[in-house]
Amino acid sequence: MNDERITKRNLKPDDPTRKSDNLREADLVHTPPEFAVSEEDVHVTDEPEFVAGTSLWKDAWKRLLKNKLAVFGLVVTIIIIVAAIVGPPVIKAATGYTYDYIPSDANLIKSIPPFRAADGSFSWAHPMGTDNSGRDLLARVLLGGQISLMVGIISTLVSLIIGVSYGAIAGYLGGRIDSLMMRFVDVLYSLPYIILVIVLLAMFRSSSARGQLILLFVALGSVSWLTMARIVRGQILSLKNQEFVLAARATGVSTPRIIFRHLVPNAIGPVIVYATLTIPSVMLNEAFLSFLGLGVQPPLASWGSLAADGIQNLGIFPWQLLFPGISMALALFSLNFLGDGLRDALDPQMRR
Repeated sequence: MNDERITKRNLKPDDPTRKSDNLREADLVHTPPEFAVSEEDVHVTDEPEFVAGTSLWKDAWKRLLKNKLAVFGLVVTIIIIVAAIVGPPVIKAATGYTYDYIPSDANLIKSIPPFRAADGSFSWAHPMGTDNSGRDLLARVLLGGQISLMVGIISTLVSLIIGVSYGAIAGYLGGRIDSLMMRFVDVLYSLPYIILVIVLLAMFRSSSARGQLILLFVALGSVSWLTMARIVRGQILSLKNQEFVLAARATGVSTPRIIFRHLVPNAIGPVIVYATLTIPSVMLNEAFLSFLGLGVQPPLASWGSLAADGIQNLGIFPWQLLFPGISMALALFSLNFLGDGLRDALDPQMRR
Protein backbone atom coordinates (compact mmCIF):
# COMPACT_ATOMS: atom_id res chain seq x y z
CA MET A 1 0.00 0.00 0.00
CA ASN A 2 2.86 2.32 0.82
CA ASP A 3 4.49 1.47 -2.47
CA GLU A 4 1.39 2.47 -4.35
CA ARG A 5 1.31 5.94 -2.82
CA ILE A 6 2.43 8.68 -5.12
CA THR A 7 3.88 11.78 -3.59
CA LYS A 8 4.82 15.07 -5.19
CA ARG A 9 8.40 14.39 -4.28
CA ASN A 10 8.54 11.26 -6.47
CA LEU A 11 6.73 12.82 -9.43
CA LYS A 12 8.73 14.12 -12.32
CA PRO A 13 8.31 17.72 -13.42
CA ASP A 14 6.63 16.65 -16.66
CA ASP A 15 4.22 14.22 -14.99
CA PRO A 16 0.58 15.20 -15.79
CA THR A 17 -0.51 14.49 -12.22
CA ARG A 18 1.91 17.10 -10.94
CA LYS A 19 0.76 19.61 -13.52
CA SER A 20 -2.88 19.23 -12.52
CA ASP A 21 -1.89 19.51 -8.90
CA ASN A 22 -0.01 22.74 -9.67
CA LEU A 23 -3.05 24.06 -11.50
CA ARG A 24 -5.25 23.35 -8.50
CA GLU A 25 -2.82 25.20 -6.28
CA ALA A 26 -2.69 28.14 -8.69
CA ASP A 27 -6.47 28.32 -8.70
CA LEU A 28 -6.50 29.00 -4.98
CA VAL A 29 -6.95 32.70 -4.09
CA HIS A 30 -5.21 33.65 -0.88
CA THR A 31 -6.81 36.73 0.69
CA PRO A 32 -4.77 38.58 3.31
CA PRO A 33 -6.52 38.90 6.69
CA GLU A 34 -6.74 42.68 6.46
CA PHE A 35 -8.80 42.38 3.21
CA ALA A 36 -11.10 39.62 4.37
CA VAL A 37 -14.83 40.44 4.38
CA SER A 38 -17.25 38.66 6.64
CA GLU A 39 -20.86 37.94 5.83
CA GLU A 40 -21.99 40.62 8.28
CA ASP A 41 -20.21 43.28 6.22
CA VAL A 42 -22.08 42.38 3.00
CA HIS A 43 -25.24 44.47 2.55
CA VAL A 44 -27.71 43.52 -0.14
CA THR A 45 -30.15 46.18 -1.31
CA ASP A 46 -33.17 45.77 -3.53
CA GLU A 47 -33.12 49.40 -4.71
CA PRO A 48 -31.56 49.65 -8.18
CA GLU A 49 -29.28 52.50 -9.14
CA PHE A 50 -30.67 54.77 -11.84
CA VAL A 51 -28.37 56.61 -14.22
CA ALA A 52 -29.75 59.95 -15.41
CA GLY A 53 -30.18 59.87 -19.17
CA THR A 54 -30.20 62.72 -21.67
CA SER A 55 -32.15 63.56 -24.79
CA LEU A 56 -31.13 64.99 -28.14
CA TRP A 57 -32.39 68.46 -27.25
CA LYS A 58 -30.72 68.54 -23.82
CA ASP A 59 -27.47 67.41 -25.36
CA ALA A 60 -27.79 70.02 -28.11
CA TRP A 61 -28.56 72.74 -25.56
CA LYS A 62 -25.41 71.88 -23.60
CA ARG A 63 -23.31 72.07 -26.76
CA LEU A 64 -24.98 75.33 -27.74
CA LEU A 65 -24.07 76.92 -24.40
CA LYS A 66 -20.42 76.03 -25.02
CA ASN A 67 -20.44 78.07 -28.24
CA LYS A 68 -19.69 81.65 -27.15
CA LEU A 69 -20.75 83.25 -30.44
CA ALA A 70 -24.04 81.35 -30.41
CA VAL A 71 -24.73 82.44 -26.82
CA PHE A 72 -23.90 86.03 -27.77
CA GLY A 73 -26.28 85.80 -30.73
CA LEU A 74 -29.03 84.32 -28.55
CA VAL A 75 -28.70 87.03 -25.87
CA VAL A 76 -28.60 89.89 -28.38
CA THR A 77 -31.56 88.46 -30.32
CA ILE A 78 -33.64 88.25 -27.14
CA ILE A 79 -32.69 91.82 -26.20
CA ILE A 80 -33.65 93.12 -29.64
CA ILE A 81 -36.99 91.29 -29.62
CA VAL A 82 -37.87 92.53 -26.12
CA ALA A 83 -36.82 96.10 -26.97
CA ALA A 84 -38.82 96.09 -30.20
CA ILE A 85 -41.97 94.86 -28.41
CA VAL A 86 -41.75 96.80 -25.15
CA GLY A 87 -39.91 99.91 -26.36
CA PRO A 88 -42.61 101.82 -28.33
CA PRO A 89 -45.27 101.66 -25.55
CA VAL A 90 -42.68 102.71 -22.96
CA ILE A 91 -41.54 105.67 -25.08
CA LYS A 92 -45.12 106.72 -25.68
CA ALA A 93 -45.94 106.54 -21.95
CA ALA A 94 -42.75 108.38 -20.94
CA THR A 95 -42.46 111.09 -23.59
CA GLY A 96 -45.63 110.96 -25.67
CA TYR A 97 -43.67 110.32 -28.88
CA THR A 98 -44.80 107.68 -31.34
CA TYR A 99 -43.28 106.52 -34.62
CA ASP A 100 -45.61 108.77 -36.65
CA TYR A 101 -45.83 111.78 -34.31
CA ILE A 102 -44.98 115.04 -36.10
CA PRO A 103 -44.60 118.09 -33.82
CA SER A 104 -47.13 120.88 -34.27
CA ASP A 105 -44.39 123.50 -33.80
CA ALA A 106 -42.86 124.34 -37.18
CA ASN A 107 -39.48 124.98 -35.51
CA LEU A 108 -39.31 121.30 -34.49
CA ILE A 109 -40.02 119.90 -37.95
CA LYS A 110 -36.38 119.29 -38.78
CA SER A 111 -33.68 116.75 -38.15
CA ILE A 112 -32.22 117.20 -34.66
CA PRO A 113 -28.93 115.50 -33.64
CA PRO A 114 -28.93 112.85 -30.89
CA PHE A 115 -29.18 114.14 -27.31
CA ARG A 116 -29.87 117.66 -28.55
CA ALA A 117 -32.86 119.99 -28.35
CA ALA A 118 -34.06 122.23 -31.17
CA ASP A 119 -31.94 125.11 -29.80
CA GLY A 120 -28.77 122.97 -29.69
CA SER A 121 -28.69 122.37 -25.94
CA PHE A 122 -28.30 118.95 -24.35
CA SER A 123 -31.55 116.98 -24.02
CA TRP A 124 -32.65 113.40 -23.29
CA ALA A 125 -35.79 113.82 -25.38
CA HIS A 126 -34.35 112.26 -28.56
CA PRO A 127 -31.44 109.85 -27.82
CA MET A 128 -31.16 108.98 -31.54
CA GLY A 129 -32.23 112.35 -32.90
CA THR A 130 -35.13 112.98 -35.25
CA ASP A 131 -35.77 112.63 -38.98
CA ASN A 132 -36.58 115.37 -41.48
CA SER A 133 -40.19 115.55 -40.27
CA GLY A 134 -39.22 115.86 -36.59
CA ARG A 135 -40.28 112.32 -35.71
CA ASP A 136 -38.38 110.59 -32.93
CA LEU A 137 -35.84 108.26 -34.49
CA LEU A 138 -35.63 105.91 -31.50
CA ALA A 139 -39.36 105.18 -31.71
CA ARG A 140 -39.06 104.63 -35.46
CA VAL A 141 -36.03 102.33 -35.10
CA LEU A 142 -37.88 100.21 -32.53
CA LEU A 143 -40.92 100.08 -34.80
CA GLY A 144 -38.59 99.17 -37.67
CA GLY A 145 -37.32 96.28 -35.52
CA GLN A 146 -40.88 95.07 -35.06
CA ILE A 147 -41.62 95.21 -38.78
CA SER A 148 -38.31 93.69 -39.90
CA LEU A 149 -38.48 90.84 -37.41
CA MET A 150 -42.13 90.28 -38.28
CA VAL A 151 -41.29 90.12 -41.98
CA GLY A 152 -38.46 87.68 -41.33
CA ILE A 153 -40.37 85.40 -38.96
CA ILE A 154 -43.73 85.30 -40.78
CA SER A 155 -42.15 84.91 -44.21
CA THR A 156 -40.00 82.09 -42.86
CA LEU A 157 -43.09 80.40 -41.40
CA VAL A 158 -44.81 80.65 -44.79
CA SER A 159 -41.78 79.09 -46.46
CA LEU A 160 -41.67 76.36 -43.79
CA ILE A 161 -45.31 75.40 -44.32
CA ILE A 162 -44.86 75.18 -48.09
CA GLY A 163 -41.36 73.70 -48.15
CA VAL A 164 -41.83 71.09 -45.43
CA SER A 165 -45.12 69.84 -46.89
CA TYR A 166 -43.82 69.80 -50.46
CA GLY A 167 -40.52 68.11 -49.64
CA ALA A 168 -42.07 65.54 -47.29
CA ILE A 169 -44.69 64.48 -49.82
CA ALA A 170 -42.14 64.23 -52.63
CA GLY A 171 -39.67 62.24 -50.54
CA TYR A 172 -42.22 59.78 -49.17
CA LEU A 173 -44.09 59.06 -52.42
CA GLY A 174 -40.92 58.77 -54.49
CA GLY A 175 -40.82 57.48 -58.06
CA ARG A 176 -42.25 59.57 -60.87
CA ILE A 177 -44.14 61.87 -58.52
CA ASP A 178 -40.92 62.73 -56.71
CA SER A 179 -39.09 63.34 -60.00
CA LEU A 180 -41.87 65.56 -61.34
CA MET A 181 -42.14 67.61 -58.15
CA MET A 182 -38.39 68.15 -57.87
CA ARG A 183 -38.08 69.11 -61.55
CA PHE A 184 -40.58 71.89 -60.82
CA VAL A 185 -38.33 73.01 -57.96
CA ASP A 186 -35.34 73.01 -60.32
CA VAL A 187 -37.23 75.23 -62.76
CA LEU A 188 -37.98 77.74 -60.00
CA TYR A 189 -34.36 77.58 -58.87
CA SER A 190 -33.25 78.66 -62.33
CA LEU A 191 -35.23 81.91 -62.03
CA PRO A 192 -33.74 84.87 -60.10
CA TYR A 193 -35.15 84.86 -56.59
CA ILE A 194 -35.51 88.59 -56.12
CA ILE A 195 -37.04 89.04 -59.57
CA LEU A 196 -39.88 86.70 -58.61
CA VAL A 197 -40.55 88.75 -55.48
CA ILE A 198 -40.56 92.01 -57.44
CA VAL A 199 -42.97 90.56 -60.02
CA LEU A 200 -45.34 89.34 -57.29
CA LEU A 201 -45.27 92.69 -55.48
CA ALA A 202 -45.81 94.60 -58.72
CA MET A 203 -48.71 92.39 -59.83
CA PHE A 204 -50.59 92.42 -56.52
CA ARG A 205 -49.62 95.84 -55.21
CA SER A 206 -51.84 97.09 -52.37
CA SER A 207 -52.94 100.68 -51.81
CA SER A 208 -52.72 100.50 -47.99
CA ALA A 209 -49.54 100.21 -45.92
CA ARG A 210 -50.78 97.19 -43.97
CA GLY A 211 -52.02 95.46 -47.11
CA GLN A 212 -48.59 95.95 -48.68
CA LEU A 213 -46.99 94.50 -45.55
CA ILE A 214 -49.16 91.36 -45.72
CA LEU A 215 -48.37 91.02 -49.43
CA LEU A 216 -44.68 91.28 -48.56
CA PHE A 217 -45.04 88.38 -46.10
CA VAL A 218 -46.64 86.17 -48.71
CA ALA A 219 -44.32 87.19 -51.58
CA LEU A 220 -41.10 86.57 -49.65
CA GLY A 221 -42.36 83.35 -48.09
CA SER A 222 -43.78 81.90 -51.31
CA VAL A 223 -40.43 81.98 -53.13
CA SER A 224 -38.05 81.08 -50.29
CA TRP A 225 -39.26 77.51 -49.68
CA LEU A 226 -37.21 75.80 -52.39
CA THR A 227 -34.14 74.99 -50.30
CA MET A 228 -36.34 73.89 -47.41
CA ALA A 229 -38.16 71.45 -49.70
CA ARG A 230 -34.87 69.88 -50.76
CA ILE A 231 -33.63 69.58 -47.17
CA VAL A 232 -36.83 67.92 -45.96
CA ARG A 233 -36.97 65.60 -48.97
CA GLY A 234 -33.47 64.33 -48.22
CA GLN A 235 -34.37 63.70 -44.58
CA ILE A 236 -37.56 61.85 -45.53
CA LEU A 237 -35.70 59.64 -48.02
CA SER A 238 -33.35 58.52 -45.26
CA LEU A 239 -36.18 57.86 -42.78
CA LYS A 240 -39.01 56.33 -44.80
CA ASN A 241 -37.56 52.79 -44.71
CA GLN A 242 -36.89 52.77 -40.97
CA GLU A 243 -38.57 50.24 -38.70
CA PHE A 244 -41.05 52.67 -37.13
CA VAL A 245 -42.37 53.63 -40.57
CA LEU A 246 -42.70 50.00 -41.63
CA ALA A 247 -44.55 49.28 -38.40
CA ALA A 248 -46.93 52.19 -39.05
CA ARG A 249 -47.64 50.87 -42.54
CA ALA A 250 -48.26 47.38 -41.21
CA THR A 251 -50.82 48.66 -38.71
CA GLY A 252 -52.75 50.48 -41.43
CA VAL A 253 -51.79 54.09 -40.65
CA SER A 254 -52.76 56.46 -43.48
CA THR A 255 -50.14 58.08 -45.69
CA PRO A 256 -50.76 61.69 -44.53
CA ARG A 257 -50.49 60.58 -40.91
CA ILE A 258 -47.24 58.73 -41.57
CA ILE A 259 -45.79 61.79 -43.29
CA PHE A 260 -46.82 64.52 -40.85
CA ARG A 261 -47.09 62.52 -37.62
CA HIS A 262 -44.11 60.16 -37.86
CA LEU A 263 -41.64 61.43 -40.46
CA VAL A 264 -41.73 65.23 -40.25
CA PRO A 265 -41.15 65.40 -36.45
CA ASN A 266 -38.03 63.26 -36.89
CA ALA A 267 -36.65 65.71 -39.47
CA ILE A 268 -37.26 68.81 -37.34
CA GLY A 269 -33.59 69.38 -36.44
CA PRO A 270 -32.35 70.53 -39.87
CA VAL A 271 -35.62 72.44 -40.34
CA ILE A 272 -35.00 74.53 -37.21
CA VAL A 273 -31.42 75.24 -38.24
CA TYR A 274 -32.35 76.35 -41.74
CA ALA A 275 -35.27 78.44 -40.44
CA THR A 276 -32.91 80.32 -38.12
CA LEU A 277 -30.64 81.07 -41.06
CA THR A 278 -33.56 82.03 -43.32
CA ILE A 279 -34.84 84.84 -41.07
CA PRO A 280 -31.81 87.16 -41.57
CA SER A 281 -31.79 86.37 -45.29
CA VAL A 282 -35.44 87.42 -45.61
CA MET A 283 -34.80 90.56 -43.55
CA LEU A 284 -31.95 91.51 -45.88
CA ASN A 285 -34.16 90.96 -48.93
CA GLU A 286 -36.84 93.16 -47.38
CA ALA A 287 -34.28 95.91 -46.87
CA PHE A 288 -33.28 95.66 -50.53
CA LEU A 289 -36.93 95.85 -51.61
CA SER A 290 -37.42 98.92 -49.41
CA PHE A 291 -34.56 100.62 -51.27
CA LEU A 292 -36.50 99.99 -54.47
CA GLY A 293 -39.72 101.35 -52.98
CA LEU A 294 -41.43 97.94 -52.98
CA GLY A 295 -41.05 97.18 -49.30
CA VAL A 296 -42.81 98.61 -46.27
CA GLN A 297 -44.75 101.76 -47.13
CA PRO A 298 -45.20 104.92 -44.96
CA PRO A 299 -46.27 105.64 -42.30
CA LEU A 300 -44.93 102.20 -41.28
CA ALA A 301 -41.18 101.76 -41.29
CA SER A 302 -38.66 98.96 -41.26
CA TRP A 303 -34.91 99.05 -40.83
CA GLY A 304 -34.56 98.84 -44.59
CA SER A 305 -36.89 101.77 -45.30
CA LEU A 306 -35.26 103.86 -42.56
CA ALA A 307 -31.84 103.15 -44.06
CA ALA A 308 -33.18 104.09 -47.51
CA ASP A 309 -34.40 107.41 -46.12
CA GLY A 310 -31.20 108.01 -44.19
CA ILE A 311 -28.86 107.37 -47.11
CA GLN A 312 -30.35 110.38 -48.91
CA ASN A 313 -29.11 112.66 -46.10
CA LEU A 314 -25.92 110.79 -45.27
CA GLY A 315 -23.64 113.80 -45.76
CA ILE A 316 -25.79 116.15 -43.63
CA PHE A 317 -27.57 113.98 -41.06
CA PRO A 318 -25.53 110.78 -40.72
CA TRP A 319 -27.42 109.59 -37.63
CA GLN A 320 -30.48 108.90 -39.80
CA LEU A 321 -28.56 106.03 -41.45
CA LEU A 322 -26.23 105.14 -38.58
CA PHE A 323 -28.76 103.90 -36.01
CA PRO A 324 -31.02 101.86 -38.34
CA GLY A 325 -27.92 100.39 -40.02
CA ILE A 326 -26.30 99.38 -36.73
CA SER A 327 -29.56 97.87 -35.46
CA MET A 328 -30.09 95.81 -38.60
CA ALA A 329 -26.45 94.68 -38.76
CA LEU A 330 -26.50 93.63 -35.10
CA ALA A 331 -29.69 91.64 -35.60
CA LEU A 332 -28.41 89.93 -38.75
CA PHE A 333 -25.08 88.99 -37.17
CA SER A 334 -26.79 87.69 -34.02
CA LEU A 335 -29.24 85.52 -35.96
CA ASN A 336 -26.45 84.12 -38.12
CA PHE A 337 -24.32 83.31 -35.06
CA LEU A 338 -27.32 81.61 -33.46
CA GLY A 339 -28.09 79.65 -36.63
CA ASP A 340 -24.50 78.45 -36.96
CA GLY A 341 -24.48 77.43 -33.30
CA LEU A 342 -27.71 75.46 -33.69
CA ARG A 343 -26.33 73.73 -36.78
CA ASP A 344 -23.22 72.63 -34.88
CA ALA A 345 -25.25 71.59 -31.82
CA LEU A 346 -27.70 69.46 -33.79
CA ASP A 347 -25.11 67.94 -36.13
CA PRO A 348 -24.84 64.20 -35.34
CA GLN A 349 -21.14 64.21 -36.25
CA MET A 350 -20.46 66.79 -33.51
CA ARG A 351 -21.85 64.58 -30.73
CA ARG A 352 -19.41 63.06 -28.30
